[in-house]
Amino acid sequence: MLDKLEAIYTRYKEIEGQMNDPEITADIKRYVKLSKDYKDLQPVVKAYHEYRAVIDTIAECKELLGSEKDEELREMAKEELVASQEKKESMENDIRLMLIPADPTDDKNAVVEIRGGTGGDEACIFAGDLFRMYTRYCEKRHWKIEIVDFNEGPSGGYKDITFNVSGGDKVYGTLKYESGVHRVQRVPATETQGRVHTSAAGVVVLPEAEELDVELNMNDIRKETFCASGPGGQCVNTTYSAVRLTHIPTGIVVSCQDQKSQIKNMEKALVVLRTRLYEREYNKYLEEMSTKRKTMVATGDRSEKIRTYNYPQSRVTDHRIGYTMYNLPSFMDGEIEDLLEALQLAENAEKLKASVG
Repeated sequence: MLDKLEAIYTRYKEIEGQMNDPEITADIKRYVKLSKDYKDLQPVVKAYHEYRAVIDTIAECKELLGSEKDEELREMAKEELVASQEKKESMENDIRLMLIPADPTDDKNAVVEIRGGTGGDEACIFAGDLFRMYTRYCEKRHWKIEIVDFNEGPSGGYKDITFNVSGGDKVYGTLKYESGVHRVQRVPATETQGRVHTSAAGVVVLPEAEELDVELNMNDIRKETFCASGPGGQCVNTTYSAVRLTHIPTGIVVSCQDQKSQIKNMEKALVVLRTRLYEREYNKYLEEMSTKRKTMVATGDRSEKIRTYNYPQSRVTDHRIGYTMYNLPSFMDGEIEDLLEALQLAENAEKLKASVG
């Protein structure tokens, strides 16, 4: 382990030197990559210095016990040795986890899509409930939500809604666990017999692609404008402010109608288009990771049923880790942090097991 840490520290110092090289600082793309690598290595380098200090303390205590005759000093050295060895063992577990390669996209902002699935109008209403849940969670974390596109359901909620989440640390790395099928069991407002119905909504969370990640050739993009639908005032609904982009080589189509300005809708649509193109490469990464581990908590499979929301029992169950809680109203009000942390811990444990095995 010490050899690995020393190699990382050597790399850290190399990057530090490169970042002071005028030739490299002139290359923006390369400099941004080096800055990220440098920042990512800082916690490991700090752990390396602390780990090295503990190893040195253990060696000093052993040397003292081998040469010291004073019984009181020997007793102090024994106590220090036991404490340092316990600290060393604890640090090694933490360092093993730190040395596992991180998902390179965790630090990115996120693009989230919610789409009503089976269940008709009730599925659309549930999609709206999920959007509110994520909105409340993001508000509590002081993250920014920007709606990109939406289609409202006939009885409320959304047939589908796409939004960006930004302004925080590891936004995508936190929300990525929400990708999958969310199932709801409850009595719909339109149900006269009081029967419980099962509906579903699909959630897709993607890492937002930046200009440096995907180079777009505007000659490959067909742009169309149209009148926006839904709330937003007379200006939104009567001018051609909404934008639809078609990426001709891939056939990918995205649209944005949230802003009154066509220029702003165009900017947002380009972000989503880049993200869709980036998703293709990212899915290859997910597939590669899934071959290295038997299971994946943060799966790329959009069709997997990940969670059930049971209203009669006020129960939420995440099927990936067997997590169950019985306070559905608070969960739907955005109190989802405990579950997201449990999913993170489960994935870390899985990574650690795979790296050791």
